Amino acid sequence: MKALQFSATGNLAALRLVDTATPVPAAGEVRVQIKAAGLNPSDVKNVLGRFPYTTLPRIPGRDFAGVVVEGPQALLGQEVWGTGRNLGFFADGSHAEYLTVSAKGVAPKPAQLSFAQAASLGVPYTTAWDALQRSGVGQGTRLLVIGANGAVGSAALALGKILGAQVLGAVRKADQVQVLRAQGFEAIALGEPQDLGAQVNAVFKGGADVIFDTTGFWLSAAVAGLAPFGRIAIIAAPVDGQVQLPALALYRKGGSVVGINSLLYNCEQCAVMLEQFGRFFDEGSLPLPTGLREVALADGIRSYEEVNSGSADKIIFVF
Repeated sequence: MKALQFSATGNLAALRLVDTATPVPAAGEVRVQIKAAGLNPSDVKNVLGRFPYTTLPRIPGRDFAGVVVEGPQALLGQEVWGTGRNLGFFADGSHAEYLTVSAKGVAPKPAQLSFAQAASLGVPYTTAWDALQRSGVGQGTRLLVIGANGAVGSAALALGKILGAQVLGAVRKADQVQVLRAQGFEAIALGEPQDLGAQVNAVFKGGADVIFDTTGFWLSAAVAGLAPFGRIAIIAAPVDGQVQLPALALYRKGGSVVGINSLLYNCEQCAVMLEQFGRFFDEGSLPLPTGLREVALADGIRSYEEVNSGSADKIIFVF
């Protein structure tokens, strides 16, 4: 089968398009014929060596959608989607024509999603879902999403709305504010960090119950915008990993910080999440992904380079 594979890390030059043996599922596994696979920034960082626990050689790729062609009889021919920490790190991933994974590590693909659409959602939507669930977002929760125009941020807005939250998006540019408002979300333009508390309180009197910072730069500033007993969820940090936190203000509010890391969840755990929110696509309450750029696997190395150079395109490998 055709696959992208790397045998060393540190440079994208290590990534190759190769012919390799088609994987054979072990007991309790399925073989999925990949129809579409998402390219995430973490896939690029993996080849660059940012995850020292990755075993080599390795086929990268976490998100996929396809058809079960071998495994338990009940799953044969089923259209499925999946994601998980092991793919591309401890086991071969989805940037290949076939993939083997636990039979419990795939979820039925929502009928309203194409293969490419399904493959675009795994990491961003499971990350957002985990953040909202673990920070207690529900009916009436005042939720601020910082970086609401990104993949995870936009997923958090959509999922928060479904969960009944009062949703506010925060973005850098005025035109991004207008885009969010056109989508039906209240939005603010981020200014100076010291102004964030006043901006939030102008919309949510008394502060936000949950602030989800998807950027890694607003944790300290977010404390001023937090309501009593509020939670700040984070999925990133500055390059050096250090943040000066106003601990006095945080504990006086009874606030807490919730770290969100999608690499804590294996395929089986992610499959549970995919089933939990996947039904909302078929019910018509979650928007279908748009603006995807479908690319053949033969152009995969160039796509990795584009993402590494800062491209914001959501690239999907199609087979």
